[in-house]
Amino acid sequence: MDRYFKNIDRFAVRLTEMAIRFRYLVVLLAVMSAVMIGSGGRFLEFANNYRVFFSQDNPELNAFESLQATYSKNDNFLFVLEPADGVVFSPQMLKAVAYLTEQAWQIPFSSRVDSVSNFQHTYAIEDDLVVEDLIYDREQLTEQDLLEKSEIARQEPLLLNQLVNANGQVTAVNVTLQYPEKSLTEVPDAVAFARDLKAQLEADYPGLTVSLTGVSMLNNAFMEAGMNDAANLIPMMFLVIMVVTLLILRSVTATFTTVVVIMLSAMVGMGTAGLLGVKLTPISGSAPVVILTLAIADSIHILMSLRVAMKEGMTKSEGIVEAVRLNFLPVTITSLTTVVGFLALNFSDSPPFWHLGNITALGITAAWLLSITLLPALMSILPYTVKSRRKRGISNDSSESNHYMDGNHYMDTLSSFVIKHAKSLLLIIGTGTAVLIAFIPSIEFNDQWVEYFDERIEFRNDSDRAMEHFGLYPVEFSVPAKGPGGVSEPEFLTKLEAFTEFLRAQPEVAHVYSISDIMKRLNKNLHGDDSSFYRTPDDRELSAQYLLLYELSLPYGLDLNDRINIDKSATRVTATLLNATTAETKAFLDKTDQWIAQNLPDYMSEVKPTSAQVMFTYITERNVNNMIGGTIAAIVVISLIMMIALRDLRLGLLSLVPNGLPILATFGAWAILVGEVGFSVATVASISLGIIVDDTVHFLSKYVRARNERQLSAADSIRYAFRSVGVAILVNTAILIVGFLVLTTSAFKVNADMGLLTALAIGFALILDFLFLPALLYVLDGEKELNESGEIDYA
Repeated sequence: MDRYFKNIDRFAVRLTEMAIRFRYLVVLLAVMSAVMIGSGGRFLEFANNYRVFFSQDNPELNAFESLQATYSKNDNFLFVLEPADGVVFSPQMLKAVAYLTEQAWQIPFSSRVDSVSNFQHTYAIEDDLVVEDLIYDREQLTEQDLLEKSEIARQEPLLLNQLVNANGQVTAVNVTLQYPEKSLTEVPDAVAFARDLKAQLEADYPGLTVSLTGVSMLNNAFMEAGMNDAANLIPMMFLVIMVVTLLILRSVTATFTTVVVIMLSAMVGMGTAGLLGVKLTPISGSAPVVILTLAIADSIHILMSLRVAMKEGMTKSEGIVEAVRLNFLPVTITSLTTVVGFLALNFSDSPPFWHLGNITALGITAAWLLSITLLPALMSILPYTVKSRRKRGISNDSSESNHYMDGNHYMDTLSSFVIKHAKSLLLIIGTGTAVLIAFIPSIEFNDQWVEYFDERIEFRNDSDRAMEHFGLYPVEFSVPAKGPGGVSEPEFLTKLEAFTEFLRAQPEVAHVYSISDIMKRLNKNLHGDDSSFYRTPDDRELSAQYLLLYELSLPYGLDLNDRINIDKSATRVTATLLNATTAETKAFLDKTDQWIAQNLPDYMSEVKPTSAQVMFTYITERNVNNMIGGTIAAIVVISLIMMIALRDLRLGLLSLVPNGLPILATFGAWAILVGEVGFSVATVASISLGIIVDDTVHFLSKYVRARNERQLSAADSIRYAFRSVGVAILVNTAILIVGFLVLTTSAFKVNADMGLLTALAIGFALILDFLFLPALLYVLDGEKELNESGEIDYA
């Protein structure tokens, strides 16, 4: 046998013997260290701002931050009110709107409240401009007055499809908030108040349905989704692990030891995150489930080998040493490659994926270290018995190559089948995979942030209901003028009006908020309400006077600071989109850019769209572009690890085939089954690569051991690999699939998609590792002979 492998075996034996000799000290140090690091978990908090999903270098985030620094922020609550009788302009309904408008000012951090009740309606009395609430003194309004108010609201561009729908059956109240951003409790406090207000309204006004959505509810939903997953997925995963491990290992002791190892591993990962000040999101919050799923693999391999060794007559201590010796190299390689796969997530454009990758990498590293130290020590202390074959009168060579477990006869049958039909399997599986890969280009990217959550999250239900009547996806434009005061220039206002009308004409747009509408209304008002003057003023001084007169008439909190910057050198235009997909949003943005380039003067053409919708629209594309480099880096590093660890350049390169094809096949199958993905798709390749390489490593390591140590033929080496590790691979694959399927129950769509995609990749990897890889090894190594008995000749 190669000296390299002998030295590794020798090191593994000495390490395990020391762990057994000083078992109590090893257990004490391991547990204390993990608990000390895990205590950092007390510092963990869930972030409640969607901006944490974007890196500081993200250009869309920087553009959005610049807009928010220029104008007031757009964090908001949107209350959507649906009266049972479908009449907004009724005394009872207007009373509810007025009550909500008044009480909404009490929401913590509220800075502005907009509704049909306090909308600043303007009209002229001779030469005087009157600016007043659209609905005032509501108790005195006659039925005719209500009809007039309804007509005004449904003809006003700033209200129609923004605060009242076209038929006057649904209305909305928008509350703008300015958070100091000094505490993570700010958003939850505001949300709690808003929810109480919603409940109070529905209680006081029977038949009234209130939906509560907006950016603040979105931010809170991220936190709630993360907390919901932590409360449900982690206990579910623990239960799954305990049940599956108990069924497989058939030992309470082995199950207990496994649970201790994976629990401490998760503690190390999450505790380190807490010490480093990481703010959790639903994505990084799934790290414990991922760690629990992956950390079990090392323990399962070692404990199954221990069971085999003791069945063949070894004492418990001898069996522990032998089990670690056989698995030390493969579990080290698999742990290292898994760590590399998750560390590649640092190439992502989204920080939560960095955190998921780093936390999981720490947990996997801890799991490896604990599996080769704590696990042997614990197993040597705790009672563990297995009936020996020799004690049952079964004669068996106790050599490593004669390991035999229940179910291995199926592995013998499978190995013989693969060897016999090697070329046919390569053709069939290769063709099937190629067909799946051909569907990959049909996948569409779609990131609608409302749909990140399922119906268990209140925000999703309320937002879906609100979208039946109003748009929820704003796109912001900051349009520059010619220097200070330039927003009053006639040319600027004319071009701004043209831009506003262009936006309104787009099928994706539900509403456009622009000062050009205010200026047209003021121009009409100050010309005796003559409708022929409903156009932008053609004189700068006149425009400036209109604007000043209007601003002086506005009540506190309803000024134009959110529309015009301080020196009046730019204005903000907001186009609110309907339920537009990512593709539709991109098409809208492209049309807008083209129109701007062709129709606006140079000084206005620097306008760039921004908003959460724009940011989420491009996050998938940026993630994919960034993760291409990350995945390539991971592939190169993992290949080098395989080559060095297996001491075989050819096998290292060969391992890329069964590791790369499952990922491609997964995306092909997803294209057929689902057809669209969000920004989590970019990270699945590196995550899956780090995981599915494990089975390849275990199979190839046994194949190499058989070729080098036993000098077996390719066919017999394949049989040996199936017998030695086939059952363990099958078991670990089942555990991994179940673990990632647990993620599909997440209330957060990104996690659910990531879980299902990874589970599919692991399933495809099993098929390729059991059928394609051994067939490829057999064909390439040129071994054609089959033992007539179908058994390995160990003589």
